[in-house]
Amino acid sequence: MKSLTLFVLSLSTILVFGDPSASPSATAPDAAALKQLLKEFLDGAGRNDVAVHERFWADELIYTRSAGQRLSKADILRGTKAEAAAPKKPDEGVTTYSGEDIRVLQYGNTAVVAFRLVATTKKESTTEVTSYFNTGTFVKRGNKWQAVAWQATKIPTEPEPKK
Repeated sequence: MKSLTLFVLSLSTILVFGDPSASPSATAPDAAALKQLLKEFLDGAGRNDVAVHERFWADELIYTRSAGQRLSKADILRGTKAEAAAPKKPDEGVTTYSGEDIRVLQYGNTAVVAFRLVATTKKESTTEVTSYFNTGTFVKRGNKWQAVAWQATKIPTEPEPKK
């Protein structure tokens, strides 16, 4: 019975995610589409664009923030709507997001996108830059890629050298 259960679990995994022993596509055929999706998402995230979040995240999303909190798509949408509706504070500044060093591995209809997220916040006369390593797992369904899992890790800033 154990063997049958293991076989069914293995077969289910292969059917949903593809053959785990298969190596990623060397060319990642959908890399350009995934990079464009990421760019559109980062542009919209800076504007608290709810529609962009709705499109980007899969309903079953598991998102682990750099602060150690786990969120669902519903949590993200709720927070985005609240931020979009809240009056902007004068000292809040404007934050834009960009992706650097984007790497895409594709396994059929599953892809992993790893990159460095750069958050640039401009306030009056100052600019603050914060960087994070982000890794997203995407699944393609009905010719549409969506993130099903996400992990963000803040990159520590370099301490000032002692003089």
